[in-house]
Amino acid sequence: MNTVSLTLFFAACCALMQCVLTALVIRRRIQARVYFLDGGDDPLLRRIRAHGNFAETVPMALLLMTLLELSGFSPLWLMMFGITLLIGRILHATSLLTNHATWSRSSGMVLTLAVIGIQAMCALWLFFR
Repeated sequence: MNTVSLTLFFAACCALMQCVLTALVIRRRIQARVYFLDGGDDPLLRRIRAHGNFAETVPMALLLMTLLELSGFSPLWLMMFGITLLIGRILHATSLLTNHATWSRSSGMVLTLAVIGIQAMCALWLFFR
């Protein structure tokens, strides 16, 4: 039976990060008394986008990681994918939530998309070999 222990670990880390991002949105909604959309509140909008971008990109990365792990892909590569994904997501979120530095937001997206793109190419390589 194949196991997905590496994906399980990174999925758990991502789930915890998503809980934090969700809690930050909820907390700001209560503080700003905005219960629908963003109400023109810039801090709330930034939190919504940090959470939304996370939710838009992480599932595909984890799905590909799961499929690669089930296919017997190298644990070293899977570990690198997971670490890079986490670093990318942390950089992106902290940029939106704190310092607004475009370098960290851009770097976070580049790392995240690199993980997804390279995993996709690895999956195609496994399929066609």
